[in-house]
Amino acid sequence: MVATCTNEFIFGTLIETRARNVQGSSYSTYLLHAVSSLIVGMTASARYHAKAALRKELKRRLANMADCDRERESNGVTQKVLELKEFSASRRVSLYLNMKEEVHTSAIMKHVLETGKECFIPQYIGTVMKMVKLNSLADYEALPETKWKIKQPADDDHRPDALETGGLDLILMPGLGFTRAGDRIGRGKGYYDSYLSKCEANGCKPVTVALAYREQICDEIPVTQNDKKVDHVIYLE
Repeated sequence: MVATCTNEFIFGTLIETRARNVQGSSYSTYLLHAVSSLIVGMTASARYHAKAALRKELKRRLANMADCDRERESNGVTQKVLELKEFSASRRVSLYLNMKEEVHTSAIMKHVLETGKECFIPQYIGTVMKMVKLNSLADYEALPETKWKIKQPADDDHRPDALETGGLDLILMPGLGFTRAGDRIGRGKGYYDSYLSKCEANGCKPVTVALAYREQICDEIPVTQNDKKVDHVIYLE
């Protein structure tokens, strides 16, 4: 079994090499199933390389999506979120400000602000992510833009921190891939896993909701004990 061989560094390369021999649209399906089939009994090193191979494939899938499909699926996901009972009951909500290849959150943000909920957004300072207060749509428009073409409060923009002002009821989360059971693979920085650990240490457990395109749904994802499951994965079936 590849996952237990001595030269585990070849794991991702071997899977991808085999996958390239599969023609047409079956390539990505083969690759995702190949990763899934080797998860059970996987060593830590093999799991690391399996994650790298899976991230690469999911990024490829997302990059190949047409803009019209992104918009259509984002609209469908938005509607599902607004109909979610946990979202309706929440008063303090955090959401990510999306990159191009992520499910769009602008309509949800507008709804949160217009219905009197408190809205919090990520602020990244070095290796730490905080959720800080967003006051209005005008406040959002005035935010500076990062090199990733998303808006974010500047490092010296001192805003109310969600964990210091009552916690959060619900977190809308991005990611690269998800299983229907709630396993998640992000971009490898661990921002959300670390933040959820801080929430638990702070005595609060917000409802976690991942927003996904269909292309991001996987049968299985290699996870570790530090990877946090999400409560809901919302996508357009």
